[in-house]
Amino acid sequence: MFKYRGVFMKLRDSYHVYAFITVVFWSLAYVFSRLAMQHFSPYPLGFLRYITASAFLVFVVVFKKIKPPEIKDMPWFAVSGAAGFFIYMLTFNKGTGMVPSATSSVIIATAPIMTALMARVVYKEKLKVHQWAATGIEFFGIIILTLMGGDFAVNEGIIWLLMAAFSLSVYNLLQRKMTKMYEPLRVTAYSIFFGTAMLCIFAGDACREAASASLDQFVNILVLGVLSSALAYISWAKAFSKAENTSSVSNYMFVTPFITAVFGFVFAGEVPDAATVVGGGIIMCGVFLFFKDNFFKQKETK
Repeated sequence: MFKYRGVFMKLRDSYHVYAFITVVFWSLAYVFSRLAMQHFSPYPLGFLRYITASAFLVFVVVFKKIKPPEIKDMPWFAVSGAAGFFIYMLTFNKGTGMVPSATSSVIIATAPIMTALMARVVYKEKLKVHQWAATGIEFFGIIILTLMGGDFAVNEGIIWLLMAAFSLSVYNLLQRKMTKMYEPLRVTAYSIFFGTAMLCIFAGDACREAASASLDQFVNILVLGVLSSALAYISWAKAFSKAENTSSVSNYMFVTPFITAVFGFVFAGEVPDAATVVGGGIIMCGVFLFFKDNFFKQKETK
């Protein structure tokens, strides 16, 4: 019994668990967003997703009696909300409407690379040679997974998607800083509150579309708001608060397309093709290489 309790405590203190939980919930978002956009437009859907997340987080904040951040730190939360939820959603939706999904997947996959480069400059964090090699392998796996049998387009949409990837990278760096100042739940909740307030410009269209939505569509929004937004970002912030460097957490983003393909099969009946199997295998090899020090260190201490 004590042995299992020790394992549980070790897992609870590991950023790997929280990062993996996040990418699982984010992978659900791609599937349920496609289902929701059978009725909702992209921007109104974004508002409904985050107003749902905010409503859930208000309940959590009140229940756990979490105080607001200090006034002097509010600008950090505003920038975090803008980068992670408002700007990212606008640029991502704009870009994905102009290029094939294969192209958007590859461009967004540059976010962990941008995060690593920016963390090197801002926080003086260094990756080992094998970790840079692993990052390259993972990105190659993304290319195989998304472009093998697909199509790649070069147009203005790539600029918007690069802005989205950059915005997401800025959010990652802010999480690293802010979780040193406040607990992860408070960082996530108030960042989402600010982001949702900015998304209120789409509230009118969202209300009009929601008036004719089916019950299934509201279930889709509930999944997106609670699991893929509120709980996912709390877990993401928790991972940053426990990790030694930023890239160790952001590297998990490479796994998202592969898990998305698995969920696409489970929830939408989308049968994985050869590209998914080959690309997913390459990505997982890269992930193992990136974290091999952690793996062997844990193995040796047993």
